[in-house]
Amino acid sequence: MPEKMTETAKSGKHRMIAEIYEQPRAIRDTVAHFVADNGIFRDELVNIEEALRTFKKLIIAASGSSRHAGLAGEIMIEDLSGSSVDVEYASEYCYRSTHAETDPIVIVITQSGETADTIAAQREALARGAKTLAICNVEGSTIAREASANLITHAGPELAIPATKSFTTQVTVLYLFALYLARRRGRMTSEWIRARLDPLMRLPDHLQELIPAWDSLACESAEHYFEAPSYLYLGRGVHYAIAREGALKLKEISYAHAEAYPTGEVRHGPEALVAGGMPLVAVATRDDHDPDSVLRYKKSLLTLTSVKKHGGKVLAIATEGDQEIAAVADHTIFVPALPELLLPIAEVIPLQLFSYHVARLNGYDIDNPRNLTKAVVNE
Repeated sequence: MPEKMTETAKSGKHRMIAEIYEQPRAIRDTVAHFVADNGIFRDELVNIEEALRTFKKLIIAASGSSRHAGLAGEIMIEDLSGSSVDVEYASEYCYRSTHAETDPIVIVITQSGETADTIAAQREALARGAKTLAICNVEGSTIAREASANLITHAGPELAIPATKSFTTQVTVLYLFALYLARRRGRMTSEWIRARLDPLMRLPDHLQELIPAWDSLACESAEHYFEAPSYLYLGRGVHYAIAREGALKLKEISYAHAEAYPTGEVRHGPEALVAGGMPLVAVATRDDHDPDSVLRYKKSLLTLTSVKKHGGKVLAIATEGDQEIAAVADHTIFVPALPELLLPIAEVIPLQLFSYHVARLNGYDIDNPRNLTKAVVNE
């Protein structure tokens, strides 16, 4: 029987697990850098001030985990500020029509700042006359030097190839940017913004307390599923982006097939795959203060009930205090009750830990998975 205690976390054997545990500090430092008593951001956006007054659309160009952060950011920005957002694969952006009748700001997201596709996308955007905003973890990198403006995350050096703390700090910055735009565009009062900042500022302490327990629960869940050849990840709304990131993390380091779908799409084809105990990893959290969030959760619960009838095994990421999900899920990891758009920062961490333990139990090289590099510097 594989060991249940996560000694690797204590010994620092793998950089990935160490960096998962560093996320509370990384998020805390990122928030502290960008949030002051007089609001969000200081002078980071001065160079795109005019564009922020006149833009008609935001375009996010990114690859891999950074694109999944962008997908979460798309919903955060649209829901809070009312701005229109499109998310592009960085590798495809250069080949899209140059004649779209919009006046965009192009947000490029990359951990290293040296991702070739993302650099190419930014250069194309600048050549088309757009202003660019880089969200990056490395000050002085190519993408940061060439951008019109920068929001540098404060994750610190990330050495393991799988993105963990760089992802959660990217999502944190996108949440702050969504709040900033909401206030700037007159959609929200300063008091409303402060009410949304308070739970974000408290979140790192919650995460620091919870990660060891999540580690043990993820290890226990992985012991039941680590030999599965295929997994299905599910999520609705902003949580679909997190399901995609969870599936990518599992593919990267355990080499299992993992696919993510919006939960409501399962019954439109993918449910045919569910048989013989196939694991379904469902992001099924809810914000009880948000009627839309509760409605999405109720619909997800119905879908998962159907899936269970066909032999699926469910690992659910759910909100603490939720008793309904326990009747459906085989295993459950609970995250704190948070506002809907802050939940992604918490719920991705148990998925990172689950992927880590699946890979560990299979004996794979977690920090250096085959065929992958930290930064894809050639197109």
